[in-house]
Amino acid sequence: MTSVDTDMVSGRRPPRRRRTIAEDGPDPIDVHVGKRMRERRTLLGMSQEMLADAFGISFQQVQKYERGANRIGASRLHMLSKLLDVPVSYFYDGLPSTSDEVDATPIKASSRRDPTTSRETLELVRAYYRIDEPSLRRRLVDLARALNTGEKQSA
Repeated sequence: MTSVDTDMVSGRRPPRRRRTIAEDGPDPIDVHVGKRMRERRTLLGMSQEMLADAFGISFQQVQKYERGANRIGASRLHMLSKLLDVPVSYFYDGLPSTSDEVDATPIKASSRRDPTTSRETLELVRAYYRIDEPSLRRRLVDLARALNTGEKQSA
């Protein structure tokens, strides 16, 4: 009998091969957490250097966290949540609820561009909230809607 036969007889699966970044790319959860970190940092108008200084790490390490190339440990994630003024759960918002769903999601599919999380959108939101006058903000929203309506009519 071979080891595969033994595993089939015993009902146990052969051990899984360990994931490696070189062969498999970054873990989808690490990519998601890094993406949420980048979104929040950008929304706050914080550069990678500013976050790195507050965090006590290099800006290159911030880049690696944001790409998902390096995993953020629990204590660092807790510290990061304090620095970015969000609960730890913020970093996991939007993840599939089971690990099977995460394993089944290829990196390429999960990295599709969501227009609400683009740098341009985040900068627009930051600029919008810097407008102190509520009536001006309302007019800006009306203008955006009017531009969108005009675009649909001409198409």
